[in-house]
Amino acid sequence: MSVSSRKDPAAVASLLVEALPYIREFSGHIVVIKYGGNALAASTDVVGDADDQAAESIGNLASFAEDVVLLRSVGMLPVVVHGGGPQIGALMRRLGKEVEFRDGLRVTDAETLDIARMVLVGKVNREIVSAINVHAPLAVGLSGEDAHLITAEQRSVQLGYVGDIIRVDPTMVTNLLTQGLIPVVATVGIGAGAQAYNINADTAAGAIAAALSADKLVYLTDVSGVQSDRHDPASLIGQIDADGIDGLVERGVVDGGMIPKVEAAAHAVRSGVRRAHILDGRVAHALLVELFTDTGVGTMVSP
Repeated sequence: MSVSSRKDPAAVASLLVEALPYIREFSGHIVVIKYGGNALAASTDVVGDADDQAAESIGNLASFAEDVVLLRSVGMLPVVVHGGGPQIGALMRRLGKEVEFRDGLRVTDAETLDIARMVLVGKVNREIVSAINVHAPLAVGLSGEDAHLITAEQRSVQLGYVGDIIRVDPTMVTNLLTQGLIPVVATVGIGAGAQAYNINADTAAGAIAAALSADKLVYLTDVSGVQSDRHDPASLIGQIDADGIDGLVERGVVDGGMIPKVEAAAHAVRSGVRRAHILDGRVAHALLVELFTDTGVGTMVSP
C-alpha cells in the first residue's frame, strides 16, 4: 500500500478522540434502530439493473451490520427494528398481486398478510441477523408475535389486517439484552384469537423504544433527514423539538411516508426516549457519524 493511499493517522486519531465522550455517555444505554426496507435498498426483484441493486443492497446491509456490532462492542445496547415495504411490494408484483395503499398504509388482505410475514420474518429478518452474525454470534431474530412483544388490534375494515399497537411487552427484548445479545425485530403484531397484523415499522420502533425507556431512537431511511423544504436537500434541519415536528406536519411541510417517522419520533421523545434521530441509511456508517461526532449527518428530535 502506498503512503498516499493510507488514511491520515492524525485525522483518524482526531475522530477517535471526538467519539470518546459519546462512547462514555452512551455505554450501557439502549439504542433502538429502525432499519427500513428503503435503507436496505431494493432487492433484485425490483425492475432495473438487478446486479447493481443486489450489490448496493449487500453493501448497505454489511455497513449497517458493522455499525451495530461496533455499538455493542463499545458497551451500547442496540435493538434493531426493521420494515420491508419495498421487498413486500416486489414479491406481490412477482406473484401478480395488486399493491394498494390508502393514506400511506398497505391494504392487507389475508394473502397479502401471508406475503408480508414471509418477507419480514423469513427473508429480511434473516438477512439482517446473518449480516450481524458474520462478525460475532450476537443477533437473535424475532417478531412482534413472539411472546406477545407487540399486541395489536385491527385499524379498520378497509385496510384489512393492518394493526394499531395496543401494548408492547419488552420482557423478551430486555432478557436478550441482559445476555449481551442484539434483538432484531420484524414488525408483525398479534391480536385477539392469535390473529397476526401488519404493523407500521416506524410506529413499532417508536413504541418499542418508549417501552424500553431507550436513550436513543434512530430511523435509518432513504432521505437525509427532515427538511424545511422537501425539494431542497440544503434545507436539512439539524435539530428540532417535538412541537416543531407537529408544526411541520400541520403545515404540510412533511408529508407522505415521512409522517409516520416524524410522528413516531415526536411521540417517543415525549414518552421518555431522550433523543430521536432521522438520517439517510444509504450513507456508509451514517449511524456512527450521527451518534459519535459533534456535527452528525441527520435530524435530531428532542422533547
